[in-house]
Amino acid sequence: MAVENKARVEFLTPNWPAPQNIKAISTRRSGGFSHGPYAGLNLAKHVADDEVVVEQNRRALSQALRLPSEPVWLKQVHGIDVAEINAESAKSTPQADASIARSSALVCAIMTADCLPIFLCNTQGTVVAAVHAGWRGLHAGVIENTVEKMGESKDLMAWLGPAISPSCFEVGQEVKQAFTHKNTDMQSAFVQKENGQYLADLYALARTILIKSGVEKIYGGEQCTYNNPDKFFSYRRDAVTGRMASLIWMQS
Repeated sequence: MAVENKARVEFLTPNWPAPQNIKAISTRRSGGFSHGPYAGLNLAKHVADDEVVVEQNRRALSQALRLPSEPVWLKQVHGIDVAEINAESAKSTPQADASIARSSALVCAIMTADCLPIFLCNTQGTVVAAVHAGWRGLHAGVIENTVEKMGESKDLMAWLGPAISPSCFEVGQEVKQAFTHKNTDMQSAFVQKENGQYLADLYALARTILIKSGVEKIYGGEQCTYNNPDKFFSYRRDAVTGRMASLIWMQS
């Protein structure tokens, strides 16, 4: 995975064998125009950052990447709804936690600050998706729902972006039980601590779900948002903070 910096926008590009027309990036914190707890390239309007500054950050992002259109931002609710974006929905803010595009004029976008961003595309380069996967969405089925809507899971590949690492993500027994009751293969994604709580591995959970959904080509999963305050926003670390964005689109 490569780190690039263009015009106050720092971002990662996935190291995966996607078709050449597939473009994808995941932003880092550095750059931008925000200040205070949102300092850097905050791309979220739903936090208490100045909306004028957030718009400035978003413009910088679009210009640095030379996007074919403005990203279709979502109202994310930790659910399983998937927005099939088109020319009409691109004008709104769909309530969903994943989006799919089948046209080169559309840019899928999700925001995260510890939750796991997932990119999906097919080997033909004709469909892309971005998924916002926190533990609630993973358990509820946001990956399965997205894969089903994309079709032909055997042709899909996935990339797992920056998220909170298992050494930093402590959850209660109820979270572990919710997953292991659903699939006993997920037992290994949880390690019990001396205090009775568990360390949860979002990457392992996502990989298990993707494989069960028929997606076997899985890449990424190497960056921790919590442990790198200079590189990433982290909600669990700071509570009041900004959001990174993960964008995927097809270049015509």
